[in-house]
Amino acid sequence: MEGGGEVKNPDASSLHIQAPPPVAPLKSFILVAAIAGGVQFGWALQLSLLTPYVQLLGIPHTYAAYIWLCGPISGLVVQPIVGHYSDNCTSRFGRRRPFIAAGAALVAVAVFLIGYAADLGHASGDTLGKGSKPRAIAVFVVGFWILDCANNTLQGPCRAFLADLSGGNSKKTSTANALYSFFMALGNILGYAAGSYTHMYKIFPFSATKACDIYCANLKSCFFLSISLLLTTTTLALVFVGEPPAAAAAEAADDSETVKCKIPVFTELSGAFKELSRPMWILLMVTFLNWIAWFPFLLFDTDWMGREVYGGTVGEGKLYDQGVHAGSLGLMLNSVVAGIASLCVQFVARKMGGLKRLWCAVNILLAICLGMMVLVTKLAEHSRRYASVNGGALTLQPPAPGVKIGALSIFAVIGIPLAVNYSVPFALASIFSIHSTAGQGKNNKIST
Repeated sequence: MEGGGEVKNPDASSLHIQAPPPVAPLKSFILVAAIAGGVQFGWALQLSLLTPYVQLLGIPHTYAAYIWLCGPISGLVVQPIVGHYSDNCTSRFGRRRPFIAAGAALVAVAVFLIGYAADLGHASGDTLGKGSKPRAIAVFVVGFWILDCANNTLQGPCRAFLADLSGGNSKKTSTANALYSFFMALGNILGYAAGSYTHMYKIFPFSATKACDIYCANLKSCFFLSISLLLTTTTLALVFVGEPPAAAAAEAADDSETVKCKIPVFTELSGAFKELSRPMWILLMVTFLNWIAWFPFLLFDTDWMGREVYGGTVGEGKLYDQGVHAGSLGLMLNSVVAGIASLCVQFVARKMGGLKRLWCAVNILLAICLGMMVLVTKLAEHSRRYASVNGGALTLQPPAPGVKIGALSIFAVIGIPLAVNYSVPFALASIFSIHSTAGQGKNNKIST
C-alpha cells in the first residue's frame, strides 16, 4: 500500500469463502411435497384394493403376498441407482426434475396396465367368470412391477429435491419432511375415500366391461383419478420450482469422465456403509425392524377386515366386499389421524425431548395396536351372528357394532405411528448426514 493510496481488496475467490446455499421459500416446499399426495393416492388404492383384486383374478390368497415382494426388491435396487445418477446428473433441466418426470410418466403407464389387466387378458384369450385368468395375471404383475419401480424412481428424487431446497438447514429439512408426510397422509385420505366409495364407476361408465365387473370398474375409475392428480401435482412442481445450483454436481462434471464412469453404484454404496457413523447404523437397524412390523398391516389390512372381522370369503356373497370397503373407511380414518399427527411432530418432539424419544414412543404404540388386532380377531370369531332370510338357510351377518368399532379404532390410532414413521427417520438421516459432513450444509443444531 502506498501513502495515501487506496487499499485494494484481495481477490474473493482466493479466500475460498463459499456462501451458504440459499433456502427456498415455503411455497416451493409445498409444491414439491404435494407430489407425495399424488403418489400416495395411488399407493392407498394399491394397499386397500389390490390384494382383493388379485384374488379375483385367480391368484390364491397364499401367493398374493409374493406379488408385493416387488416393492422391497425394487426399492433395494432402483433407489440406489436412481439416487446415484440423480446426484451426478448434469442435465440442463436439473438433477432431480428429469427423474421425477420419468417416474410420473411410468406410473401412468403402470396404472393403465393394472386397471385394464382383466380386459387385456380377456382380449388375449382368458375366459370370463370365476377361475384363474393367467393372461390377466401376467399383465397385472408386469404393471405392478413397473408401478413399484416408477414410485421408487419418483419418491427418492422428490425427497432429495426437498433436501436441496433446504440448503443444509436442519430446521428446514425437518419442516420439509413434515410437509412431505402431511401430503402423504392427504393422498391417503383421498385414495382410501375413493376406494371406499362403491359407485365410483358411475363417473366413468365406460370402465365397466364384460371382463371387468363392478369391483374392477371401481378400481379402474379410482386409478383414472390417481393419474390425473399425480400428473397435475408433478407438472406444477416441475414448472414453478427451480432447482438450486448444485455445486457438488458442477465439481463432479469438471472431473474426469472416466472417474465417474468407473465407480459402480453398488460399490459406492458398500463403501458408504463402511463409513456410516454409529447413530446412522442404529437408525437403519430400527427402520429395518420397523418395516418388518408395518408390512403385514399395510398389505393385508382390508383383507383382514373382509376375512377375519367380517368372516367373508373372496368371490362368495357380499360380506367380504363389505369388509374390504369397511377397511378402506378405516384406512381413511387412519390417514386423517396421520395428517393431523404429521403437523404436530415437531411440537411433540420438542415437548418429549427430541425426535428419537418420540419415535421410540410411537413404536411402542404400534406394537400395542398390532397386538389389539389379534384380540379383535378373536372377539369377531366368538361373536359371529347368523340369521335366516324369509325362512331360508342361515346366513352369516356382519360383525357386532362393538367389534367393528374396535377394528376401526385400531386403524385410526395406528395413524399416529404411521405419520411419525413417514417423517422422523428421514429427518434423522438428514440430520446425522449433515453432522457427519456427509450431507448438505453446515452443522445447524436441532434436537434429536
